[in-house]
Amino acid sequence: MPTYHEILTTDLSTLTKAAERWDGMAKDFNKQETAYRRDVHGITLLPTFAGESRQAANARFGVRLTEFQSAQTEAKAIASLLREAHTQFVDLRKKLESARQDAIAAGMKVSDQGVVSYDTGKLSPGERQELAHDPDSQESVRKSVASWQARIDQCVKDVDDADKGVEVAFDAVVKGPDMGDGTVPGFNGKAQGDIDKYEAQEADDIARRVAKGEKVSAADLAELRRTFRDNKGDKTFSQTFLDGLGPDGTLKFTNKLEDLAYFDDTKNKSTYLEINGGLADSLAVATRVPDFKDSEGRRLRFGTTAYNEAFQAWTKTDDARFYTKWRAALREHGDDEYALEAAGDKIPVGYGQGQKIRGYQSLATLMQQGHDYSPQFVADVADDMIATEKKDPHIWDLYGKFSDKDGDGWFANDPVDGALEAMSRNPEGATGYLDPGTAAGRERLDYLLGHGHGGRDWNIIHTTHEGAKTDYVGPDVEDSDARKGFGDALEAATTGQAPGGYHPVGQHTEPQARILQHTIDTLDSDNQAKKLPNNLTLPLAHILTAYTPDTHEINAQSDSRFELPPGNTGSVWSDKNGAHITVARDSLTKLMRGIANDPTAFGHVYAAEQHHAHDLLAALPQDASKTVISNRITDCSRAMGAYDGVRADIIFGERFNKTQWAADFNHGLSSSLSTALMFKPKNAEFLGPAGDVASRALDLYTYESNKEHVAEANLKATEDNVKLYAAGQHDVENMVRMWGQSRGNDIDSDWTKQYVHVGQQDYNYGRDRALDVLRADR
Repeated sequence: MPTYHEILTTDLSTLTKAAERWDGMAKDFNKQETAYRRDVHGITLLPTFAGESRQAANARFGVRLTEFQSAQTEAKAIASLLREAHTQFVDLRKKLESARQDAIAAGMKVSDQGVVSYDTGKLSPGERQELAHDPDSQESVRKSVASWQARIDQCVKDVDDADKGVEVAFDAVVKGPDMGDGTVPGFNGKAQGDIDKYEAQEADDIARRVAKGEKVSAADLAELRRTFRDNKGDKTFSQTFLDGLGPDGTLKFTNKLEDLAYFDDTKNKSTYLEINGGLADSLAVATRVPDFKDSEGRRLRFGTTAYNEAFQAWTKTDDARFYTKWRAALREHGDDEYALEAAGDKIPVGYGQGQKIRGYQSLATLMQQGHDYSPQFVADVADDMIATEKKDPHIWDLYGKFSDKDGDGWFANDPVDGALEAMSRNPEGATGYLDPGTAAGRERLDYLLGHGHGGRDWNIIHTTHEGAKTDYVGPDVEDSDARKGFGDALEAATTGQAPGGYHPVGQHTEPQARILQHTIDTLDSDNQAKKLPNNLTLPLAHILTAYTPDTHEINAQSDSRFELPPGNTGSVWSDKNGAHITVARDSLTKLMRGIANDPTAFGHVYAAEQHHAHDLLAALPQDASKTVISNRITDCSRAMGAYDGVRADIIFGERFNKTQWAADFNHGLSSSLSTALMFKPKNAEFLGPAGDVASRALDLYTYESNKEHVAEANLKATEDNVKLYAAGQHDVENMVRMWGQSRGNDIDSDWTKQYVHVGQQDYNYGRDRALDVLRADR
């Protein structure tokens, strides 16, 4: 392994000088070829030379002529390898030098051997004294030194990986399938001047042996790990490697790696998973579709007509040959059966014992371990999976459960959901895939939401029931992680951000808003909103926090642009603040009720409205008129009332442990308050930032209301309690009082009371309208 000192001091120019010598050697062999062809091989072509001796000489001389040609090929390839090695080493050395310079700029010293230490010589006497007696400062320095050391060590390791790759190439370049006639040493007439291709060929050989179940040495596995590390992001390597394996070989290879990692050789699990991750990343690189741009150089957004036209044009180019070939081969093998111990051994005896999986299930499992897939590739694969299951709706069905809590969550038994999880990592791609503004996007979204008779069947788990004498097959059911990937994709598609968290409010594009609008309308029309499908509750809660300005206006019922009669579907529209949804208030209320089945999630959504209402009041000018103030309080109170109508339906229903629900709701509410900036608006003109005084008021009134939420949950669920539901009203009263106090008015002043009364009345209005939707018989 080259050392830090060797990397920085080695004269790399010797590589290019050697390359020139090998080029010179190729020219010399060319001269010898010319002379040999003229003076020796040419004799056998003369008319005076005939008979068996001519045939024998021609064959022998022909071999020698071919060797002169092969020698030129090999010499040129070696020269090319030397130049490529020079390029790699120069680039890697620059990265090491840059890391060293950055470390020094950060206050470190780096020795000639690459050892990092803290440069105390730059400190003043007082700073050195403080460092000597402050454990926290010492710990901070220790972590900083370790971080810089790790970066420099990684740079050195990268050079070592590249060095071994060069060694692999030089070992292979002098070997070939046609190495002379066996009487004298031959030359490689098929030598290549590309290090990546030789590394790919060696990796391919090891991968084939792993896929066949052959015993592979630790050295071979280490070489696979090194090769994937060294060629991370390299298109030539990735396409050469995968082209050699083919889709069928790739699927067998990844399946065997999973078997080894989780069952057959668990002590080396990390090694197999690292290799599988390298394979997944190679797939992403090999199938990467270029960014397309318009005539003015602007990048075309995936899913648009212009993008689709550019993509179709690209598929006719040589650059797309691998992509097209591999996708076609994946379709051929996607429904093939493969062995995987996680499935075959899931059921030890009886139905499901020894069951096989499908190729697309292996592919989705592999893709979940990769990074930076082109949205086009993921979309094409997902479409191909959907086309496959439409032909056979039970093709993915297996016995046994495959989720994290069952220990096999790594296996994508639902490949469509697995592909959607990979898609969610590219929000723009998810938006383009699900946009109902296109015929394809609408068909996909309806299908995944289970809309209509052609909706997707998410029940892919076979069940059995124990009978008196034998087990018998029961109905198919959903796995516990059903729609996990779809939920992630939906969240990414509607927010433009990575899924899995609560999002700040901000501008949205029309495609993003269209997806949410269509989702809400569809869930309502299919009677799924109040009891949301499994694993969509949390993603939808995440989404609604980002659309709080829109849901606020829908519930406030004071802006005609957001108003829509019950049972009607609207359309998105845009202004200077981005795109907005327009859904019927009753549809939104039902969706909020569905989210409230998860009290913590509803607490976050509720907190988002609190923050938004608070920001709207804080944004009022000091000289705002009474009418403007009253209208703003009316809007905020109605919106808060709508949320409390949902909470009332929960608390006074019979389905939940009310005290526990209230506690979980408060937890969601409080954890949101601890990260108040989570809901801060991106557009101050639209919402207005809250001041410090007003922020303290928000914290205070919400803390007080939390105690009332729990107390109210312990009340007996009577009709009077539903009508007199007080905690939410006190939220609004406190909000107005604390806001008034932030403007210099006492909480019990006449000025404040008039607005408290406005808030009380409109809070009741908003709450009653929500309960009208949820409790028609009240």
